[in-house]
Amino acid sequence: MSTNNPIPRPGSAPRVGTPARPTQRPSSASAAAGATATKKPAPKTGPKTAPPKGPPALVKPAPKAKARRARLLVSKVDPWSVLKMAFLLSVALGIVTVVASIVLWSLLDAIGLFDTVNAFVNEIQGKEGGAPFDLLSIASLGQVASFSTIVAVVNVVLLTTLSVLSAWLYNISATLVGGIGVTLTDD
Repeated sequence: MSTNNPIPRPGSAPRVGTPARPTQRPSSASAAAGATATKKPAPKTGPKTAPPKGPPALVKPAPKAKARRARLLVSKVDPWSVLKMAFLLSVALGIVTVVASIVLWSLLDAIGLFDTVNAFVNEIQGKEGGAPFDLLSIASLGQVASFSTIVAVVNVVLLTTLSVLSAWLYNISATLVGGIGVTLTDD
């Protein structure tokens, strides 16, 4: 049997303040002989000391890593994904349009704008104009909400169609020119 010491592996060094482990295990013959021998007392590590009081030692901070950069080209845009995204965004814009028109009409009615406009037009028209002018018969809340809903639906169709058309045109022009260059970095 050879008595070569094994090569220590990284990370197998003993910790400070703890006894080192033996590098070889005794064979069965030497283990039987060692059983009859007296055991050696464990080495004493000395009294434990408290950490020093006062300001901590200054540690040099680790150097900041350089931010990695990658220059990429957007060479193709998937028209199907553009269609889905444009549809969802245009529906959201349509909902905002309908809600904003209803809120605006309610605000104008609350401040009395319709009554003021009716009084002004009737004063200009005079008594010879016939029936008095009523702006609410032309622009009631129901009519405003219906008109804004129609505008929202038309916007959904137009914005979705234009977005897919622009994605298709981008793909054609990207094959000729190479696409849009984008530089990505990590902070």
